[in-house]
Amino acid sequence: MPQLSLHSPIGDLTLSEEDDKIIALDWGWGRDQTPTPLLLRARDWLDQWFDDPAAAGPVPFALDPYGTDYQKRIWAALCAIPVGQTVTYADLAEKIGGSPRSVGQAVGRNPIPILIPCHRVLGRQGLGGYSGDGGVEDKAWLLTLEGVELPPGF
Repeated sequence: MPQLSLHSPIGDLTLSEEDDKIIALDWGWGRDQTPTPLLLRARDWLDQWFDDPAAAGPVPFALDPYGTDYQKRIWAALCAIPVGQTVTYADLAEKIGGSPRSVGQAVGRNPIPILIPCHRVLGRQGLGGYSGDGGVEDKAWLLTLEGVELPPGF
């Protein structure tokens, strides 16, 4: 599986490709580096996104995360949340069907964070969790980059 790593403001990230689709984004530097046209395009898009999320526009390439049909419905709904906006786990559960807990579990298992913007989902009482290496601090940084005003106390 081709992989390509990049340096980002929140640490090293590695993109993985399969069948001309991005299937994963992981924290850390990948062992193998294969600069395919898709991975180079995804890296360049991420570089632009980290410079100015609003100017980067929507993800211009195919994503194909591994997951259940339910998880994929939730991840598709995450992609519809505009830059700089947030929703709660409960709101997403009401829209998609299911419980806030099941939505939270699916959001936490998102294999392509940032590209599938799980950082835009908040708890009712605060930021909620984040699966990136920096945890909730990464989530807060990503939200701030997008111009989101963080909840009091963070």
